[in-house]
Amino acid sequence: MKKILVSFLIVFYTQLFSQTAITPYYERNDFLFASSGALKFGLYGYDNPALLTYLHQPDMLFIWSDQRANWKELKRWGLFAAIPKIGFGTIHEQLPIGHYADYRLSISTGDRDLGLGIGYGWTRTKVLQLEKSDILILGTLYRPARFLSAGITLTEALNTRGYEIAGDIAIRPLGNEKIALFADYAVHRTSQLNKDMWSAGIVTEFLPGVRITGRYFNTDAFSVGLQFSLGRIELQTQAHYNPSHKYDYNVYGIRFGAYDRNVISKYFSRRKDFVKLIDGGRIDYQKFALFDNTRTLSNLIKNIEIAKEDPYVAGIVINTSNMEVNQEIAWELRKKLLDFKASGKKIFIFIDQCDINTYHFASVADKIVMDPLGTILLQGYVMGRTYFKGTLEKIGIGFDEWRFFKYKSAAETISRDKMSDADREQRQKVLDDWYKIAREEICSARRFTFEKFDSLVNNAVIFFANQAKETGLIDSIGRWDKVKELVKSETGKKESIVSEKRLEKHNLPYDDSWGEQPKIAVIYALGACAMDEGIKARKLVKDVEAAVDNSKVKAIILRVDSPGGDAMASDYIAEALKKAKGKKPVIVSQGFVAASGGYWLSMYGDTIVSSPITITGSIGVIGGWYYDNGLKSKLGVSTDFVKVGEHADLGFGFTFPLINATLPDRNLTQEERAVMEKDIKLLYKEFVEKVAHGRKKTADEIEQIAEGRIWTGLDAQKNGLVDLLGGLDLAIEVAKQSAGIPKHQEVSLIELPKKGLIDFSKFMPKLIGLKTTFNTDPTIELLKFHLKHNGKPMPMLPMEDLDVIMKKAGMFN
Repeated sequence: MKKILVSFLIVFYTQLFSQTAITPYYERNDFLFASSGALKFGLYGYDNPALLTYLHQPDMLFIWSDQRANWKELKRWGLFAAIPKIGFGTIHEQLPIGHYADYRLSISTGDRDLGLGIGYGWTRTKVLQLEKSDILILGTLYRPARFLSAGITLTEALNTRGYEIAGDIAIRPLGNEKIALFADYAVHRTSQLNKDMWSAGIVTEFLPGVRITGRYFNTDAFSVGLQFSLGRIELQTQAHYNPSHKYDYNVYGIRFGAYDRNVISKYFSRRKDFVKLIDGGRIDYQKFALFDNTRTLSNLIKNIEIAKEDPYVAGIVINTSNMEVNQEIAWELRKKLLDFKASGKKIFIFIDQCDINTYHFASVADKIVMDPLGTILLQGYVMGRTYFKGTLEKIGIGFDEWRFFKYKSAAETISRDKMSDADREQRQKVLDDWYKIAREEICSARRFTFEKFDSLVNNAVIFFANQAKETGLIDSIGRWDKVKELVKSETGKKESIVSEKRLEKHNLPYDDSWGEQPKIAVIYALGACAMDEGIKARKLVKDVEAAVDNSKVKAIILRVDSPGGDAMASDYIAEALKKAKGKKPVIVSQGFVAASGGYWLSMYGDTIVSSPITITGSIGVIGGWYYDNGLKSKLGVSTDFVKVGEHADLGFGFTFPLINATLPDRNLTQEERAVMEKDIKLLYKEFVEKVAHGRKKTADEIEQIAEGRIWTGLDAQKNGLVDLLGGLDLAIEVAKQSAGIPKHQEVSLIELPKKGLIDFSKFMPKLIGLKTTFNTDPTIELLKFHLKHNGKPMPMLPMEDLDVIMKKAGMFN
């Protein structure tokens, strides 16, 4: 009799409510353990489509209820699956009068601050009483801070009249996943049901992946749930109690797919892997979005830090074979690896063809493995120049050097046939500093005395594998398989070298932190200072201004790798940064070269961070004038002109074929040259005064370290041109501190300008062995650059230094 009565009540309830246009909120969401926005991703868009903005990997949840049958009988079940931004869900139920299935398809857009979603739902059944209207669901999720989440959904019937509005709010007192308090409220308005409903509860996760939920409904019913994550698999159960507080039914679930926090990896896992951080190839600041295997400095720094904190990681392996990286970036990575090593984890590095810079980098390793046929070249450091004065005289090109400052040697290769004493002095000091840094760091890592290192450099120079091992430069001889053997002996497993994509941090869900992480803009000023080439100041200034105006950006880092060039281009960016000061912190991170116009870019930073090997300073201005001195005659070229104005023909001349650059017919008159001298000295005075203002010093103090002299970061810190020695990671730390961001708070880097989608030059064919104009020879580009700025007073380094930077920093990318 009791079973008949229960069946009758079920049929009555179904006929009363299931024909409604919209299934009520709390019946539709009885598989939820908490309000939609309070716990992970809800039902993957089935409840609130906007929640899909937080999904990080494909995931699937199968859940069922024993409300109408034994738990083994699947009479009410749901399947919810999603990939980031797209979700699908279905709920099936077998009632005494028949079966129905509800389906939902959802999509979302937005970010972790504000998500918007839309969904479409429909029902399939053969029973007339179970038919429902198709529905449209609009959802929003607002998380302005890590403490607060608020969501609203509007469900509208499409085949009949009726709607439902449901809102939920959740608060995390600790700002993380440990505890959340939540409440929701639903307003249901259809012809069959006109009612308001609400619930409130709590979610706790004091152990990773172990979540306990409690939820109270306005009907006096309540539920208690448990979720236990095993990583990519999760088990769930939830007990429901009726308004009389008696046990009613249970819900069971299993989730699989996306990786989740879990207590096993945190406290019990013994699995240890080595991460393969670098496998040769190019390392640079930026990369194209597609078909570009370049590793970026910011990404490598981030992965080293993540690997240090990852409980699964025992060490890092690096293959330097065919690795392309400049000296300064290598120093930054070495410093970061040294910090990793200090955590007690291991570093194994493989080398084959190795110069002093590569060996300096590799010396950080616990074990260095060298190819049996490899070599180490500890040649020291050299700076040499090629002088073209005689060549230009022979071919008929004249050059007039406008040099008025002792160390500003940019034009020496054109105006002289050997190095000036001043240039020799400053270059020797740079090399002495580089050698000192490399010697100290290599000797510390390999436990050499300075005397032994000096002897290796001065008396041996080249080392083959056996010699390298005998002298203690390396630990083992072998190919990459030898590194694998070392890893196996360390971990006890055969296959334990993994990609950085396997790092736990890259796989954890985003729900541990609501809202967007604080943003720091990293703006790259790379290459020659020019308006439309190199740093592309005309466009770059817009990126600076956008970062200043973006309220989500809490600090700005200008990463400078530039030897200077056009003062106007440098000043465009410097003035934009000056305007930003006081609005948000401006930190300058100097790369391999940040000198002359590159220092002009830097001078207004609140804090300037430089590596000890950075070439910086060179506060000075130089100019010069290329002109025809017989070349036209030798080529059989002639020119002629008419003019209005005494100096109108200044700069007129014949145009070189192919490179589209003009060589003027004549040199300047004494009167014209006097004007240029005055302009150069005025620009230098302005440069010094600007630096003095930026560095909070007097012009006289700056004058003592100016006159075009280059300094390493090591000396620049001593003379006050830079504040701190370090790399991009230190600049980020300083930016966080200056912006009031807690030290352990993660930040999101916005890197500008964008590199682009594809490097089309890779796909351009070579015709008869010649490169197309998409991949022009750097020497030609340099010549064009100089002729384009012929006669301009310029804060820049020598031509060959510009060539080095162009190759290493991508001047004409």
